[in-house]
Amino acid sequence: MVGSDTRELVGAMYAAYARSDFETVAALIHPDIDWMIYSPMTVFPFAGHRRGRVEVLKAMAGIAESYRLDSYVTEWIIVDGDSAALMSDAGFVQRATNRSLRFRLADFLRFKDGQLVGFREFANTFDVVEQALGRELTF
Repeated sequence: MVGSDTRELVGAMYAAYARSDFETVAALIHPDIDWMIYSPMTVFPFAGHRRGRVEVLKAMAGIAESYRLDSYVTEWIIVDGDSAALMSDAGFVQRATNRSLRFRLADFLRFKDGQLVGFREFANTFDVVEQALGRELTF
């Protein structure tokens, strides 16, 4: 796979996710994907490690159940062969409280034969947890 194909796959996947087109997202996910969102599962139960398309789609459904995507702007993408790294600014609205959350994400993706086989997502989880809870964490 050449880099331009990877860039096109990334663009297709993120555009489908932004419009809640999970049928297209599912088609771009390998059946045996290795997926990880690094975040505390006590606050974000859809985070953590997932293996396989079915489990990833359940995690995405959990995100959609708890949060409405308000904005998602990818600031840059680096592509190297079948891998890509993205830095994005994300905005979500917490459905239970109508609280707005805005944070930056770093995503690392790996594709094989036109499907996503590896995904890792990082954020400043301390900041995101404070926003989700609606209060500062003190120690």
